[in-house]
Amino acid sequence: MHISFKVFVILGSMRARRLCPQIAEWVAQIGREVTRADFEIVDLKDWRLPVDNEPGIPAAGGDYASEYTRAWSSKIAAGSAFVFVTPQYNWGYPAPLKNALDHLYKEWSSKPAMIVTYGGHSGGKCGRQLKQVLKALKMRPVTIRPGFRLARERIMANTGTIDPAVVFGKHEKQLRRAFSQLAARLNGARVGTWWWPW
Repeated sequence: MHISFKVFVILGSMRARRLCPQIAEWVAQIGREVTRADFEIVDLKDWRLPVDNEPGIPAAGGDYASEYTRAWSSKIAAGSAFVFVTPQYNWGYPAPLKNALDHLYKEWSSKPAMIVTYGGHSGGKCGRQLKQVLKALKMRPVTIRPGFRLARERIMANTGTIDPAVVFGKHEKQLRRAFSQLAARLNGARVGTWWWPW
């Protein structure tokens, strides 16, 4: 029996002139080629989750009071795996992404995840922080975390446009290796086993 996996690519940035949508589309394109899964871009701008407005604790059961949280819960519960594409801001990852993660708990639990970062220093520090949070949510992040370096001139130009395949093309092999790890974990889920490579 064929099992179709749904992979959500979640955009970490909500800034007005952001590169995240273009980078995420390129990442998703590579992901489709490697994993053969169904990829969907999830833009946090479309969700506008209030900050910490739930009276209950997500880890205590997920009995959500807010219609926004219930809709977000339903969306994330439908995902088989997640790819987080995020810029690095001041050594960390953006607050809207943390807020989106903290709104839920069981919906993330046990699911494979992949982290892709970008920024003037490639985003390594925010990637490490995000990995800690994903593991606290009982997610299963792959070991390879692609990080794309942006030239200072491009950051300061702030045009909101980029051709990721050209600018980050040298990282494509690493990106494909990360997706291979993600595919292995998805396939492990198919047969009822978990693959832990560390």
